[in-house]
Amino acid sequence: MTPAERERGVALARAARAGNTLALHDLLDHLTPYIARICTPIALADGPDATQETLVAVFRSLRSLRDPQTLYGWVRAIAVREAVRLARRADRVRPAQLPDLPGRGDPQLAADIDDVLARLSPDHRAVLVLRDVEGLDEESAAALLGVPPGTAKSRLHRARTSFRKAWSS
Repeated sequence: MTPAERERGVALARAARAGNTLALHDLLDHLTPYIARICTPIALADGPDATQETLVAVFRSLRSLRDPQTLYGWVRAIAVREAVRLARRADRVRPAQLPDLPGRGDPQLAADIDDVLARLSPDHRAVLVLRDVEGLDEESAAALLGVPPGTAKSRLHRARTSFRKAWSS
């Protein structure tokens, strides 16, 4: 996201907090791709639902945002929370096993990454997305996930190891 896009989001958040309903609508439209980029790799098939739940939470809680400059960190925290919540719920329905992973020669090679991610736990997917997609450091990722930094570090290690093992098999 460019600095100009970030500033636009902050300006929209300020206007929406002041009661401008058109700005609120524009803000939610502006945030949707950002939220989806976070939710989809964590919640997988439930990514659209997690995105929607995040948008609803942003809509309901926007007035609680003290500093509009922190908009994207605040939204990221909500998105991760909602994506992990929905992914955990989906994992209760069908627990994934690493041995079920497709091999590299699978005819649906384009879907292999999604397949590999689907086999990781929601907690492992979340830390992997926060570190390797969002570029957060381990302490920031740990804070967003509500776990100690050591836990985030070990989850990241396990997630990367599982991903590499599954990808190379």
